[in-house]
Amino acid sequence: MDSRITALEILNQLDNSDKTLDILLDHAHQKKKFAYKKDRALLQAIVFGVLRQKKQLDWIIGHYSNIPIVKINPIVLNILRIGLFQILYLNRIPVSASVNTSVDLTKMFAPVWTVKFVNAVLRNAASSFESVPFPDPEKDIVESVSVRKSFPKWLIQRWLERFGTNETETLCDAINTIAPITVRTNSLRTTREKLFKSLESEVGEIWLTPVSADGISFQNPRLMISELIAFRLGWFQVQDEAAQLMTGLLEPRPRETILDACAGLGGKTGHIAQMMKNTGRLVAMDVGKDKLARLSQDMNRQYISIVKAHIHDLNEPLKGKPFSVYDRILLDAPCSGIGVLRRNPDAKWRIEPENIEAFGKRQNLFLDNLALSVKPGGILVYGVCSFEPEETDIVVKTFLERHPEFTLDKPPQAMMELNSSLFTPEGYFRTFPHKHNMDGFFAARFLKIK
Repeated sequence: MDSRITALEILNQLDNSDKTLDILLDHAHQKKKFAYKKDRALLQAIVFGVLRQKKQLDWIIGHYSNIPIVKINPIVLNILRIGLFQILYLNRIPVSASVNTSVDLTKMFAPVWTVKFVNAVLRNAASSFESVPFPDPEKDIVESVSVRKSFPKWLIQRWLERFGTNETETLCDAINTIAPITVRTNSLRTTREKLFKSLESEVGEIWLTPVSADGISFQNPRLMISELIAFRLGWFQVQDEAAQLMTGLLEPRPRETILDACAGLGGKTGHIAQMMKNTGRLVAMDVGKDKLARLSQDMNRQYISIVKAHIHDLNEPLKGKPFSVYDRILLDAPCSGIGVLRRNPDAKWRIEPENIEAFGKRQNLFLDNLALSVKPGGILVYGVCSFEPEETDIVVKTFLERHPEFTLDKPPQAMMELNSSLFTPEGYFRTFPHKHNMDGFFAARFLKIK
């Protein structure tokens, strides 16, 4: 029951706090040391699965419940979601076990009278869920796709208008698919070939990323990532292939002065240092003190010595600190995160339509505050893990209108030769989960001409 109890606790916390799924899972693993890999796997499967399929699950629950969904106790609703998800999607778990463990959860966490309710809903659903009617696409295509694919209606509406029905459904399916773990070889410490051999015996299926020359993807590690020998040796960082390629757009070089303007936990910082051959000056900047502390620890793990952590809120100009100008600046800007929903399914229920426009305005402010810090002839790369227009094309257009001293620069020729389909005619880097089997990223490269 430990996996199911912890899953319920996490889902309840997501309903009642602003903590992200990543943070809650980290806390859960620290608090409860699951003795068996299968227990950790079940926890992950339930939490991610319920969040991916929540709207579809609620539709089916609503069909069998004599209480409207909005009036069901939130804890009871999460118990129903956990039970129904197992019935629908986890074929190795007997239906009886899915129902009985949900009833046990109800006895532990909910009022006594709800036990019969949970038991009845799940047993009825288990016997006839395949006959539940979904919204008719002929009458309301938005509602139909929203329920069947389990996405907010406002997001489906946007995608249908831009992509059409078939591509929207394909995109939804890709986002709802379990993404592989992708890592980037730390070439300062080893080669991709050696890393591959090291990981091969510790994971399930493993393969080389098709575009990034440093990437390896795999599934079903036998240990937690932090426990793998190669991780402890500093041989890799976890990083999606699209994120690896975005750093390539910056084209860092040894002995330059470079700024990673929103460094976060340092995924791209480590890659930049790697491409700089650990020579020159690299500033990792972020507003979060705790993030920079963890970043510094990870740089030490990878034997990277050129990184200088710097706390700064990019809502304000840099004012010449810590260096007056930079050869290259990477702004991996805070965004809606719509491009990484397959890894962060909790986010699709948190994001609101007005958030996207607000992010776009904030991204332009950050670009404005960085513009003075790029030296003439220098490069500024703007990127986000989103493919929404307000955070991508519109931001670029607005920035170039405000800053005639910059021009849109062409991607490095070597990157174009790797895979030209990743670039638009304008020269933007743009990836989609359903087209490239990568996270959804956007990036544009600017050259300061004066």
